[in-house]
Amino acid sequence: MNFKATLQFLTDEELVAEISKTKNTALFGLLYDRFCDVVYNKCYGFASSSDEAKDLTQDVFLKLFMKIDSFRGQSKFSTWLYAFTYNHCVNYVSRDKAKKMSMKSVPAEQYGHLMVEADDYSLFQLQVSKLKKALELISAEDKMLLLLKYQDDLSVKELTQVLGIGESAVKMRLKRAKARVIDLCNEKLD
Repeated sequence: MNFKATLQFLTDEELVAEISKTKNTALFGLLYDRFCDVVYNKCYGFASSSDEAKDLTQDVFLKLFMKIDSFRGQSKFSTWLYAFTYNHCVNYVSRDKAKKMSMKSVPAEQYGHLMVEADDYSLFQLQVSKLKKALELISAEDKMLLLLKYQDDLSVKELTQVLGIGESAVKMRLKRAKARVIDLCNEKLD
């Protein structure tokens, strides 16, 4: 087996460690190939066009190459990369407040299988169009939190690691963000 084929069997974390050590762009290319579609889809949820999503994706990977050493292995690399991507997109949206965010990811009804808490039922029952509009109206931070939880299926424990806050703070922020979305859907978007 050749060296390149061997590299493909490295875990994400092993590959990141090797990239951090060597700054090898070919190795980074392997990492890019593993995650480019996922990062693009995350960026597309914040972008107003596919070209803008492509630009955001390239920005994320350029920034990632420069900051790859900041991955400490306290969570899975994929979890860390999702948070890295969301933070980049939230910062992008915050810098350009004139643009409206639009949710163009997979329709929310496909995530019904992720319901774990009874009080989440009301969130998943909202019409998709109302949910999309509500997600455009809430803060980028609330949107990020809800997408990490319900689109990426991160647990509360994983969210504490990604956000660097306590479990009770994560639960409180989730509850408030869900309440904001539900209130918007029930009041302003009827």
